Amino acid sequence: MSFVSFQFLLFFLIVTLVYFLLPNKYRWLWLLAVSYFFYMCFSPQYAVLLAASTLVTYLSGILIGKENKSTEPVKAKKNKKLIIALSFIINLGILAVFKYLNFFAEIFAGIASALGAQAAPVKFDIILPAGISFYTFQALSYTVDVYRGDIEPEKHFGKYALFVSFFPQLVAGPIQKSKNLLPQFSEEHHFDYDNARGGLLLMLWGYFQKMVVADRLAVFVNSVYNAPAKHFGFEVMIANIFFAFQIYCDFAGYSNIAIGAAQVMGFKLSKNFDKPYMSKSVKEFWRRWHITLGAWFRDYLYIPLGGNRCSQFRHCLNIVIVFAVCGLWHGASMTFVVWGALHGLYQVIGILTKPAKERAEKSLKINMGSKAVGLYQTAATFILVDFAWIFFRADTFEDAFTVIGNMFIFGKSVFPVDYIFEMCLIVFVVLIDALRKKHDFRGSLLKKNLLCRWAVYVTSVLVILIIGVYGSQAGAQQFIYFQF
Repeated sequence: MSFVSFQFLLFFLIVTLVYFLLPNKYRWLWLLAVSYFFYMCFSPQYAVLLAASTLVTYLSGILIGKENKSTEPVKAKKNKKLIIALSFIINLGILAVFKYLNFFAEIFAGIASALGAQAAPVKFDIILPAGISFYTFQALSYTVDVYRGDIEPEKHFGKYALFVSFFPQLVAGPIQKSKNLLPQFSEEHHFDYDNARGGLLLMLWGYFQKMVVADRLAVFVNSVYNAPAKHFGFEVMIANIFFAFQIYCDFAGYSNIAIGAAQVMGFKLSKNFDKPYMSKSVKEFWRRWHITLGAWFRDYLYIPLGGNRCSQFRHCLNIVIVFAVCGLWHGASMTFVVWGALHGLYQVIGILTKPAKERAEKSLKINMGSKAVGLYQTAATFILVDFAWIFFRADTFEDAFTVIGNMFIFGKSVFPVDYIFEMCLIVFVVLIDALRKKHDFRGSLLKKNLLCRWAVYVTSVLVILIIGVYGSQAGAQQFIYFQF
């Protein structure tokens, strides 16, 4: 059941109405039931994996909680390490089998071939379960939080199961920390008109991002990347810019729909995007892009590896490892690993060249706080990020290098004038992000009079319907992050 379907809108309406009509003590059960129903609309047979991950991490939390109260600290520490290791092995083992088995088989066959042995890669016919990367990471973060003593283990199995499977963010995040979301399932939420208006308005913006912007940009992006050898110069450059904004509006749109839907029911989910293409460095980009995933890798991989509390070499190595793993999390392909490693490499180069840059700035008396320098930094960061997106979007390395090579061939290039409207949509998105630094559009709209508000609501819905649903190039595209 896709967010961009009338079935979901009907489903959400029924869920919300029943939720507020039910007594508070039964609401968690209703949300748990509808969350599993929502998940089973994608892959009913794999609901057992969601339940298994939930059960393993729940029991791990209970057992670790008991060890935290043990009077034998040495033995308790050993037992806790064993419990958390088993939890990670089981959960990551399930993830590895269903997401990476064919990938590992190809690597094994490649190594065998390089050593002189003949080994054709074995292909396993496995369908990737919806949202497995997201709910696995969310469940594992709970186990680690209990292990560290950051939270007490949740004894109510039903509410913990709801934490793992809460339908608005189940399939593609935002990935929630247990200390932020779990307590909300024990709170009583009363219907709040202003809260509901704000949530619905955020959902409306999410639908605009996805259906009007992302899905229209996808048409040209797909035409170029499906036949990269036939496109050159401006076509390739614009397709790459289109993809940067396609994936942004696609995923940010999903996140806004999820956050808005939860807000209508009184729940607060973590922010996932904060004007990422306004970043002045790649490091800043990752504080603004897919914020909850970046926080997960920071808290549960980067810091345990040593973070920056070590030698410069080890610090740089930690960054590259984290971003290579981040790339692998996104997909079982070396193109994703290269995409992630590029982001790590960008940051390593920034660290290594920082002293020289500071000396140059001082000697040339460059005002790093000026708008001109800020604009240059933002443009340079976008170019680096956009280049890396090539490996993310391309199906193979061959396609990626074809795109890169053809980008600089202008003799055969044709400027895609048919996509002027899509370019205007990108300008609109950039302007909205730029103005959001000083203006709270949603808050301002909600303070307007009834006529003004409803004029905006009706106009927005008509734009989404005319362009995103019934337009000449309309057609609901699957959310990009559903494949992860």
